[in-house]
Amino acid sequence: MRYDKSSDPDSLSGDRPYDNQGTSSNLEGKNELPDRRTFLAGVASVLGMLAVSSCSWQEFVQNNFQRMTKEEIDQTVERLKKEYREKYGKDFVVGTEGPIDNSLFGYALDIQRCIGCRRCVYACVEENNQSRDPQIQYIRVLQFKDGDMDFEHSTIYYDPQEVPQDGYYYMPVQCQHCANPPCTKVCPVRATWTEPDGIVVVDYNWCIGCRYCMAACPYMGRWFNFAEPVIPADKINPVTHYLGNRPRMKNVVEKCTFCIQRVRVGKYPACVEVCPVGARKFGNLLDPDSEISKIIRNKRVFRLKSELNTQPKFYYFFAT
Repeated sequence: MRYDKSSDPDSLSGDRPYDNQGTSSNLEGKNELPDRRTFLAGVASVLGMLAVSSCSWQEFVQNNFQRMTKEEIDQTVERLKKEYREKYGKDFVVGTEGPIDNSLFGYALDIQRCIGCRRCVYACVEENNQSRDPQIQYIRVLQFKDGDMDFEHSTIYYDPQEVPQDGYYYMPVQCQHCANPPCTKVCPVRATWTEPDGIVVVDYNWCIGCRYCMAACPYMGRWFNFAEPVIPADKINPVTHYLGNRPRMKNVVEKCTFCIQRVRVGKYPACVEVCPVGARKFGNLLDPDSEISKIIRNKRVFRLKSELNTQPKFYYFFAT
């Protein structure tokens, strides 16, 4: 199958949550309260931070999602829906669906079938409310010459009139949702963690923008908002999840979440649905009868940088 970009109107050029244990080890055995001067200095510091911050008081004191009660989650969701309505003029859904029982999500991609059309990239941008200016794209499609698998020789800057080009093949790369993710281990505030269903998530309101996770990720699977994200109101997707595609803010890290807002209600990720050649597969690794489990058992599969022991749940395979 060949794809002509001129005909495409949409073409675009297992860690545990933080539990506060050990945070007061330096005060063990001491019941002293701070003196008045120290207390007032602390209050002044907090108020000063609020004065120069763009966030509301509710956002400033908001707890980590993993520690919030149901009542706190409901209150936060209502506040976000109100803010998004005022900003974008649309009624939003901000889901908080938890992991599906007995599920461990995994992904597989048929390298032989991928044609490099980048439809997955465009669908991901639209579904997950990624900034258009500055531009953020979770998926990078690498072009290789046939017979060459050296990443130093690949490029994402290919722009032919038609794809696939003769003599080339394509390898999309995104967050690998590792079972042993280095990114979550380096976060100093536990703003990112692995959910029980294997999805690596970020609590944007808890992220401090240090970018340690970006430095630790060997797959370049994370993106930082250096500026306030820009999404035209008519392009916004109002069906969101708190840990997924809700609108982000400046100075936070974001990433692929396997379209958490979709997969936790029984749908496929947007990139899977849009692929015109069926190169992308998604499913439950714990189900021996799922398509992805059969692919892993019966096809030639490999994982990127497996020597690092990150244990990606993203598999590449050859159909024949």
